[in-house]
Amino acid sequence: MRPMALAIERTGVRELTNRTSDLPPDSLLDAVKAWLVDARNVDDAVYAAIARTPTPALDRGMGALSQAANHSLLWMTSAAVLALLGGRPGRRAATQGLVSLAATSALVNIAVKRVGRRQRPDREGVEVPMTRHVRMPTSLSFPSGHSAVAFAFATGVGNRLPVVAGPLHALAGVVAYSRVHTGVHHPSDAVVGSVLGTVVAQLTTRGLDHFYRERKAPPTRARASQSSRHQR
Repeated sequence: MRPMALAIERTGVRELTNRTSDLPPDSLLDAVKAWLVDARNVDDAVYAAIARTPTPALDRGMGALSQAANHSLLWMTSAAVLALLGGRPGRRAATQGLVSLAATSALVNIAVKRVGRRQRPDREGVEVPMTRHVRMPTSLSFPSGHSAVAFAFATGVGNRLPVVAGPLHALAGVVAYSRVHTGVHHPSDAVVGSVLGTVVAQLTTRGLDHFYRERKAPPTRARASQSSRHQR
């Protein structure tokens, strides 16, 4: 049975290889391009649907929150509150959140936006209500820096101080949505920015944890060495 099964398996692989070799060399590239076009169409449709949906009770609040997050002021204020009221754990969490925020901001603005090179959405063409408008940034659109630093700060703080992880992530999510609601970002800008900020914060957290362990390691080794000498 085993030789027969092996023969059948080899035949199946050979047939699949033959089918693949029959495809034009650029078929995979064409498929990826078609997928990207469809994704862009969905992105535009979601943006337009949000613009067309009447939300008078949300409009002012979303605009105010979006502006409060400019230049990371919302998160620096949150870090100050944590440092003042949270004791040593709060100060450690605030530091971790700010380091994650700074690393994410540098990565997004120096590297990722220049690679993406996506222009801002046509807010006037889609007729986003004037009551929602905030200042349209002059920087490139992809990904959303506000979304990235919001989730970076929430993740950095939350990894050190889990009790505030839920509220901070909820606030970060609302900030990310506010950038679409006010018309300054495509939905995918906010989604990718949120994921990117989370990933960078996780990596930053691991780096800081390693740094703190290394700082504590020498005294521990010294005590271990001293103890071994006493045992002799």
